[in-house]
Amino acid sequence: MLSSDPSPARQGTYDLVVQQLIPGYASLARLSVALLASSPLASQPESAVLVAGCGTGAELLEADAQRPDWQLTAIDPSAEMLAVARQRLQNRGRIDWHHATVEELGAESRFDGALSVLVLQSLPDDGTKLAFLSALARSLRPQGQLVLVDLMRPERSPLSSQVAEAWGCFQRASGVDGEAVDPTAQIQGFHPIGIARLTALVEAAGFSDPAPFFQALDFQGFLLQRRA
Repeated sequence: MLSSDPSPARQGTYDLVVQQLIPGYASLARLSVALLASSPLASQPESAVLVAGCGTGAELLEADAQRPDWQLTAIDPSAEMLAVARQRLQNRGRIDWHHATVEELGAESRFDGALSVLVLQSLPDDGTKLAFLSALARSLRPQGQLVLVDLMRPERSPLSSQVAEAWGCFQRASGVDGEAVDPTAQIQGFHPIGIARLTALVEAAGFSDPAPFFQALDFQGFLLQRRA
């Protein structure tokens, strides 16, 4: 979920908007599901998989296409986002729906794998990020894997301004109207962190060091594994 504002979902244009903002988003769900499907636990038949912050259902649709045998649990704190996802996934797959946060779900060592795409960035780093990651770790069986994709705060570099300018150009070329979204500002509920801080948080939550698998400008994807 890119933003906590549910209005794009009501208009049925959320995925199009996100594609205009994030290079490679159209294939990101496919890549994320394929990566989790190759993990030791989630590769098994009938695996239980959690989609944390399912948004409008992009990862659920891809999971249903690639692994229709998965037993999916979809959660989102936005009732409007969840309603859009449920409508898109009508009569498809085996999905257990929850209007909740992962902390409220309270699923201890239940899942073989999990997906969390564009969720952590919306949580402030005041203990909320750690609580989210810790709840995800607890929900996984030992050695279960998490695919995490997030907007990151880049390390300081003399070229950072050029990267930010390039993102604005990408958005305008993709058809975004008005001002481009500033990736470094804490707007629309964004609270990006750097890789050093992310590493510290995931280790404190009970995961292994993050292994990168995707990057498009400041958006990065990581594969994590719950420690035994």
